[in-house]
Amino acid sequence: MTRQTPQSAGLAFRKMHGLGNDFVVIDARSGGEPVTAALARAVGDRRWGVGFDQLVALLPPSSPDVAADIGFWNADGSEAGACGNGTRCAARLLLDETGAQALSVRTLNGVLRCERAGALVRVNMGPPDLEWDRIPLAYPVDTRALPIEGSPAAVGMGNPHCVFVVEDAAAVDLAALGPGLEHHPLFPERTNVEFVHVIDPGTIRMRVWERGGMITQACGSGACAAAVATARAGLTGRHVRVILDGGPLEIDWREDGVWMTGPTAHVFDGVFSPEFLGEDE
Repeated sequence: MTRQTPQSAGLAFRKMHGLGNDFVVIDARSGGEPVTAALARAVGDRRWGVGFDQLVALLPPSSPDVAADIGFWNADGSEAGACGNGTRCAARLLLDETGAQALSVRTLNGVLRCERAGALVRVNMGPPDLEWDRIPLAYPVDTRALPIEGSPAAVGMGNPHCVFVVEDAAAVDLAALGPGLEHHPLFPERTNVEFVHVIDPGTIRMRVWERGGMITQACGSGACAAAVATARAGLTGRHVRVILDGGPLEIDWREDGVWMTGPTAHVFDGVFSPEFLGEDE
């Protein structure tokens, strides 16, 4: 794996995706802090930068039990506490680099176990947060049925999720509904918004509006949250196939956490120029 180039030569990056959920990955394990809110906004612009659903930063391991720390940034410059598909993409790079079959990484959501699963990569996203103050919500409510029209559920997966069960997820106007729900006052840190319909007890269809202001092809933490919400409602089992706009993920809610399995893709490598980084001004 190519590490960060010297700043005078620009900044190396890798473009990856998991089911169309796309990422710019910057390897900062050599030191320094190349990622800032301003850089994330510039890179995330799909006309003026490269574009991404999240920026993923590989950071030096903070303890011997992890291969790397990982930070996530939204395209609006805000930091994200968790990103399931981004974690799987970062894990794929680390697994390829080390030749290991399994390893752990540290995120703001704690230490996450990552494994090869044939050509796929799986990650344990950890136990879901189901208590109102850990998601977090603004005040105590039943997290299975929020006091919002449609009675969505709230689930925390290292980031907050608002999950609606609907008749037809494909018919939902995400662009119209997503922004208001993302900023609903019940969610002090804003929220990701998922619309789900149940195909059968082992299969659900999901579409997502992600916190940060975008519709994405897939959302790993959202798929985990949707699987937890439908299982808690008795609509599915704890192992489900989640069909997203970009394709399917396998979600398995076990005693040790919510495991997510799916594909990753390496698209290209590149270098942000000193001009783009503002170093030649």
